[in-house]
Amino acid sequence: MYQPNLSKIETMKKFKIAIIGTRGIPNFYGGFEQFAEYLAKGLVERGHDITVYNSHLHPYQETEWNGVKLVHCQDPEDKWGTAGQFIYDLNCILDTRKKDFDIILQLGYTSSTIWGWLLPRKRSIVTTNMDGLEWSRSKYSKPVQWFLKQAEYLATVFSDYWIADSLGIQDYLTKKYNIPSTYIPYGAFPFITPDQGDLKAYDVQPFGYNMLVARFEPENNIDTILAGAAAAIQKSPFLVIGKHNTTYGEYLKEKYKGHPHIRFVGGVYDINILNNLRYYCNLYFHGHSVGGTNPSLLEAMASQALICANRNLFNSTILEKDAFYFSNISEVSHYIDTVKLEKIYEWNTIIDQYETHFRTIYSAKK
Repeated sequence: MYQPNLSKIETMKKFKIAIIGTRGIPNFYGGFEQFAEYLAKGLVERGHDITVYNSHLHPYQETEWNGVKLVHCQDPEDKWGTAGQFIYDLNCILDTRKKDFDIILQLGYTSSTIWGWLLPRKRSIVTTNMDGLEWSRSKYSKPVQWFLKQAEYLATVFSDYWIADSLGIQDYLTKKYNIPSTYIPYGAFPFITPDQGDLKAYDVQPFGYNMLVARFEPENNIDTILAGAAAAIQKSPFLVIGKHNTTYGEYLKEKYKGHPHIRFVGGVYDINILNNLRYYCNLYFHGHSVGGTNPSLLEAMASQALICANRNLFNSTILEKDAFYFSNISEVSHYIDTVKLEKIYEWNTIIDQYETHFRTIYSAKK
């Protein structure tokens, strides 16, 4: 990480920062929300004025959370489906135009960058976390993949600075768009106080079960992992954690209903329970095949889980030799039958890097 030459005033300055691009905090959804929760809280604790934009559908309806200001914007996703996300992002961006933010941190680009020209870039500095290669996700049709490529391009046009959460994404941005980006990975808190009590609700014994945590999307290789679990000789419980009330989720539940050791337990958002489940599992399967640094992977590492990950550049960059890797069903079943953290990803380090990034771009812009 580069060390900019900042003046004393720039080093001491407390910023007014908006975070857009998520469904809001506290986290009830996924990785970006978990990231926004940790980052916003950490920055507030350092004296910064942080606002996170929330969907009006968010279960938490207060205007503040742990010192973080919350702005709830109209979100018609419940009525319009995916199209509603575009209106929600528009409403968030329009609201930022009414405020006097020093910096706007935009998380992702899928449904926001078509409105990028409306961002108040003359008044606020816009920096964008470019997320993963959204257009490469297999769940999307060819027209949608084409649109996402255009949205990715617009994110390079309507942002002043860019953040890559993996070295693979940083290399891609350099080669594809010839733009500089700051590499800042996601973080995870070290897990040092395991508690077997959290296992009782899931009827599992320490190190007597396997598990995965993922959104129910094809590119997360859930089907491959579960097919391996079904084919394995060992029939120890396999916990499948994630919201499964989706079309793909219903398909998987129907497909594996004849395998009672495969248990679809739904989403678990209590980080302590998740960490205990990870800590005490036999194997933690991480099937994500696209995108950058996945928060759940780092949390599994921080929980000292034994990880079996999909074999790809994004995962191997993070895990290196400290994991098993699978590419197909037979490899998954083989590991289930045969197999009886690092400082760089600690959250205070990540918040340090974001704070340094904000100071650097503010100094350069002003």
